[in-house]
Amino acid sequence: MAKQQIVPVYLITGFLESGKTTFLNETLSDPGFNVGERILLILCEEGEEEINSSGFPKNSRVSTVNIESSEELSTALLVDLQKKYKPEIVMIEYNGMWPLDHLYTQLPDAWQVAQEFMFVDGSTFVSYNNNMRTLMVDKFTSATTVIFNRLEKGFDKMFFHKCVRAVSRGANIIYEYNDEQRTVEADDIEDPLPFDINAPVIEIKDNDFAWFYRDIADDPQKYDGRTVKFKGICACDPRFPKGSFVIGRHIMVCCEADTAYRAFACDRGLFIGAEFDTGSWITVTATVKCEHHKIYESEGPVLKVKSYTLSNAPAQIVATFM
Repeated sequence: MAKQQIVPVYLITGFLESGKTTFLNETLSDPGFNVGERILLILCEEGEEEINSSGFPKNSRVSTVNIESSEELSTALLVDLQKKYKPEIVMIEYNGMWPLDHLYTQLPDAWQVAQEFMFVDGSTFVSYNNNMRTLMVDKFTSATTVIFNRLEKGFDKMFFHKCVRAVSRGANIIYEYNDEQRTVEADDIEDPLPFDINAPVIEIKDNDFAWFYRDIADDPQKYDGRTVKFKGICACDPRFPKGSFVIGRHIMVCCEADTAYRAFACDRGLFIGAEFDTGSWITVTATVKCEHHKIYESEGPVLKVKSYTLSNAPAQIVATFM
């Protein structure tokens, strides 16, 4: 069977009038990008600015399709577009009010997101973030690059930075100023972890669990062989391997509706401590080993328990990034 050729997808997200169409016009007018390959441009919303093909290179082969509603966006439709246009590149201007998960679940197998750009109007960001934080988080989560534009000098850069980093530690952040040159500045704010990863025992304070969980999930090998100590809530299940349990915290990203229990697989080995049931709070000291575990059904950070004690719940039950 012939191997299916991968089609790179460039995904452009953001709310209405955030600069998505301007970016598309500039990108598709660039002869270094638009070199004559078959490009399928899918537009999922209609703003004041329109796609202006008059500036595209003469050898441009861009086909534009409009999708009016999220219900219309389906795998069947995208497969039909693939057959009709046979694109070598797909660019999608996505509606900021539609959840991204819907798009990702509808993409054909051959379509793989190469880059995801999120555009944010800096002049309205604080208001949008306060009133539509869930939708903002939805777009921040998988963005490879976040571009804040229309900024005035002296804006609260740290606030913008923290709003992105609370969701994604890996996204590039770009600031574009509202001057004649449209001056561009890359975010260079360092994010030191709120705990000492080089300590003999890495002690995680109650208020820092969310940051710890995100960091170890992003780079578990960094913690392989290190000893950690933190407080969490336990869960036991007879289906777990003998001597195994999980420990973690409920973590809130943006709002109470976006709260989930995130936990680590633990092996007690020969260690016998105080008995506990699901829902018990304990403080655990354990060595991290990156290995396959039945609880994960894959490789992950497994805590090899050295000691644990029954504890009281922390003052703030749900862990946050604030």
